[in-house]
Amino acid sequence: MRAGTMSRSFFTVSRSRSEAVQFRAFLAATYPVFLAAALVQRLRPAAGPRRSVFVEARAMALSAIPFAFMG
Repeated sequence: MRAGTMSRSFFTVSRSRSEAVQFRAFLAATYPVFLAAALVQRLRPAAGPRRSVFVEARAMALSAIPFAFMG
């Protein structure tokens, strides 16, 4: 029974590592799109202090990408 537990935990670790790699790949692929969106948003007037365009793009990407892993 212990061998089954070990292989199951290995599969879980391998799967989570694979998902982490996929997440980073999605981030790298979508970041330029969100950077462009942040630059376009910068053209609009703002009421108050703003974060860096790069920080805004990363925040947008990090809030949108998890939806790709749902289901």
